[in-house]
Amino acid sequence: MKVISYRKGNSPVLTGVVVEQGVLDISAWAAELAPSTEAVSRNAAAGIDAPAGGILRWLQSGSGAIGALTEHVRAVLLKPGTQFEKLDTLHLYAPVPRPGKIIGVGRNYADHAKETGVAPFENPRIIFKVSSSIAAPGAPVSRPASVAKMDFEVELAVVIGGYGKDVPESEALSLVAGYTVLNDLSAREFQFDIAQAQTTFAKSMDGFAPMGPWLVTRDEIADPQKLEVFCWLNGTQMQHGHTSDMLFPVATLIAYVSRFMTLEPGDIIGTGTPAGIGAFRQPPVYLQPGDELRLEVSQVGAMTHLVA
Repeated sequence: MKVISYRKGNSPVLTGVVVEQGVLDISAWAAELAPSTEAVSRNAAAGIDAPAGGILRWLQSGSGAIGALTEHVRAVLLKPGTQFEKLDTLHLYAPVPRPGKIIGVGRNYADHAKETGVAPFENPRIIFKVSSSIAAPGAPVSRPASVAKMDFEVELAVVIGGYGKDVPESEALSLVAGYTVLNDLSAREFQFDIAQAQTTFAKSMDGFAPMGPWLVTRDEIADPQKLEVFCWLNGTQMQHGHTSDMLFPVATLIAYVSRFMTLEPGDIIGTGTPAGIGAFRQPPVYLQPGDELRLEVSQVGAMTHLVA
């Protein structure tokens, strides 16, 4: 299933499931879900309340969240007179509009590691993007006035669906709620041109994490290592890779990160990008106002956005 966060006109942010070109509103259903015992305990320990609704409420309902959603949608579709919204009339947001953590992985594709001239890492190179960098799919992203080396990176993004600490690799994919598309935009001058690299800062500027257009639940993706990823700039293909080229597969990344920090519902793991980014082209290609990017992951979806 494809799960979205959206507005209809001036409505509050809603949650829906895409059915062909229609959208089934599941907002009320999600808001009535009881948080899991673990979610209640962890929220209490953190001094926060459970989300009142939305995708995070659904994800905090426990390990049966995907199955419960599937049963709900099937039941509603059997009812005569079920109403749908037209997808193309809605304003979409990132599936998880404000995730707790956005965890990136540097040089995780063999071809990308090769183009950078750096030997593959023995362990994943972890990078962070702050949650305020999230941008809606299709929303224009402004290039900061003082940034000249704004670059693109298409990525398969993993949306975490439960709490996980010290997760065995053999069980790691069961922690996944679903997958989406991420553009890991970067200001390369802060990453490559200064003595002390400020990689997190380079990747965390406003809007530097366009994500969407939806979350595809994990039951729709038999193997996340069998997907193609693409990026086009102004109609020219810049990147084309295959997730089988990852040096550290999705399950390995989840197991590794969870050794050091607890993964939580709604956390995002960006799994790296294939070769073809602007910084390592000859000559380099950096994004300019007016540029259009299209990013796609097979079986997941595609999003397009402009640089402003």
